[in-house]
Parts: sequence; C-alpha cells; structure tokens
Amino acid sequence: MSEYQELIKSFQKSRNYVRDFLIYGFKSREDFSYKSGRTYDNERRRIESWLSEYIRTDYSPHGKTLSIALDSSLLGTNPLYRVWKSKSFTSNDIMLHFFFLDLFQDGCSYTAEELSDQILERYSLLPETQLIRKKANEYVKEGILCANRQGKRVLYSMKPALSCSVPGILTALLDAIRFSQLTMPLGFIGSTILDNQRVVNDLFLARHGYCSFTLEDEILFHLLNAMHHQNMVVITNRSNKFSRSQEEKLPIVPMKIFVSTRTGRRFLCGYRPETHRFSTLRLDQIHQVSIRESFDQYSYYRKKLEENLSACFGVSFGVNHQIDTLKLTLYIREGPEDYIYQRLKREGRGGSITHTDHNIFTYEISVFDGNELMPWIKTFIGRILSFESNNNYLVQKFYQDIYTMAKLYNTKE
Repeated sequence: MSEYQELIKSFQKSRNYVRDFLIYGFKSREDFSYKSGRTYDNERRRIESWLSEYIRTDYSPHGKTLSIALDSSLLGTNPLYRVWKSKSFTSNDIMLHFFFLDLFQDGCSYTAEELSDQILERYSLLPETQLIRKKANEYVKEGILCANRQGKRVLYSMKPALSCSVPGILTALLDAIRFSQLTMPLGFIGSTILDNQRVVNDLFLARHGYCSFTLEDEILFHLLNAMHHQNMVVITNRSNKFSRSQEEKLPIVPMKIFVSTRTGRRFLCGYRPETHRFSTLRLDQIHQVSIRESFDQYSYYRKKLEENLSACFGVSFGVNHQIDTLKLTLYIREGPEDYIYQRLKREGRGGSITHTDHNIFTYEISVFDGNELMPWIKTFIGRILSFESNNNYLVQKFYQDIYTMAKLYNTKE
C-alpha cells in the first residue's frame, strides 16, 4: 500500500506527475494507469501541498483534472523550484545534520571514528560509525563537506561558507543571481543561493518565462557535463512517461542543446553512432542519462554538425539524406504591406527572397525536413499564389490541407 508523505526520495517520480497531470493539465485520475489510484491520490496531495496557490481544478465529461495556472510575468522566482526543495529524511539524517554543523564550527577535521567519539562525548549518543561515514560521504558529494586522505585515514571538514569563500563579492553578485535564477537554465542553483543569503528577487520579472522546464534541469546538467568531457551517453527515452512499453535506451553523443524561442522547449542534438546520423530528442521525454566512455571523434563530428545546421529549419535532420527544396510565391502589396516582407526576412531563417514582379515575391529554401516549415507557411494563407517542392508529399499535404479547410468553411448546417 502506498503511504502518503509530503517529502520525496526520488525527484524523477514527482517530475513525471507534475508535468503530466499539472502542466499538460488534461489527464484525470482515470487516465492514470501506471500504478494504483491510491498512488495518484498521494502524489496529487503532495503536489498540492507544494503549489496550492497555483493549482486550478476543472471538471469535464472525463472527470476532474488539475493544472497549474500562473503568470510568469508577475513572479520573482519559479514556483516549481519548490519541487526540488522537498526531499525526505530520517531521524538519523536530521540528527547527524545538526551534529555535523555544530562539530565542524571550530574548523577542525575528524575521521568517521573521531566524529563518533565526539558525538558520544558531547551529546551522549552513539550512532554506528558506518552510518556516520555514509552520511559524511553523502555530504562530500553534495559539496557541504571536504574529504582529505592522509594515508589510510580520511579526514572530513566543513567547506567554507559561500560568503567566506568569495568575501566582498557575493553581495555584489546578488543582483546577477536574482536575474539568472529567473531566466537561465539550472536557475534552481541561483534560487538556492538566494535562500541561503535570505534575500528575494524584488528587482526582475520575466515577461515570457517558461517555468515548467526547470523539471528537466537535472537531465540538462548531466548532458552538459557529458558535452564538457566529450563523453557518449545512454539515454532512457520515454515518449509516454507512464508506459514502460514506450521506453527505449539510445546511445548518443550529446553535442548541442536547442531551445525554442517560441515555446521554451529544449532539445538535445547529438550524433547517433549506430545510425551514423545526427538526431534530436526532447529533453522533457528523457527519463535518465547514463554517462559512458569518451568519444574519440567528438571534435570531428561537432564540426560536421555545425556544417549541417545551416540546412535545419528547426531541430529535425529529416528521415533520410534527401534535401527538401521549397518555393513559395506570395502576393504582398508594396508599401502598405512592407511589414509582411520584413516578417518574411525575419522568420525565413536563411531562405532567399526574390522580387519577381510588382507585388510578387518568391521565397526559396533548402532544408533537411521541409515538413517543419508547413505550420509557418500556412500563416501566409490568403497571400500564397503557389507552393512548389521537390518533395511531392509536402505539395500534396499542403493542397490537401487547403482543400479540407475550404470544405469545412463551405459546409452548411
């Protein structure tokens, strides 16, 4: 039986629930099939305790649904950082935490055995030495303690406080931290620093903030680390987060992170050795990243990627090696509608624009995946005189969509 607790051990589990049931906001309790309904209820209660003031409840024929409703332009920080800050602990965890804070105040270093003796002498308690060593090593990994080996002895000591390690600088950097925690990837780090310094962001607001993508910052961190060390990774990709049948493991060499300026969605771009092609994956569908060995040809393929990017309209490299060439002829009134021409230049991403006749302009581009342009091309409907491509599928799709739309508008009740 799943027992409700407000704090969590695994962030990955809560990440899936927050994203699928609150951010997407269309799933009801009945749509939840990965585990029991009781587990869903427990997760829902936990998330409501974190984000109660931002949760909206709707009712539909399919049942009750929850979603997050917030205006990022009115927030000085990301409310979803609270999900990162909720971690479970045992009574021993909290006891040793405060013992360590007290014992290391004098700047001394201790072995695990010496820590055990100090705890017995000062607090009249005797935790197992192995438990103390495990907790100390955990704090070393978290960056709270330092571990120095002297022969066979491992001495633990407290790392200096941030304000002490950069004296006189941290205060001057707080404004930069206020800004970065709101706008940059891994902003949770800046939020934690502000919490540590007991300050809030009362200076900056983000007009277009993409709060939900902090949920994948842990995945992003591992990918950036692999890119820095030029390692291959094995990614567990799950297109449907609650269906194990959709899970697949993909070896890939991470090389670049793409970010949509329209939606904020992030993509991993990398080289797939097994297919000998570049590929992109959505970060919000990556479940886990395992860093493997270094990739000897990293620099070579990074250069090849840069050469290929000019033929990408978005993030797709297509399904084969064919280049799609698209030609769009538009009617734009010169003078009154120059703003349409300027938009074509601004959003055309390297395509050529030719003034072929009075009020007639031709836009041409060659890309790996012409299908990525279709939604953008359709925004010019009403001005399109002709659409041509060497990819017959795209031409048929375009005119079929126009025919379907016209048929819908001409349908009489």
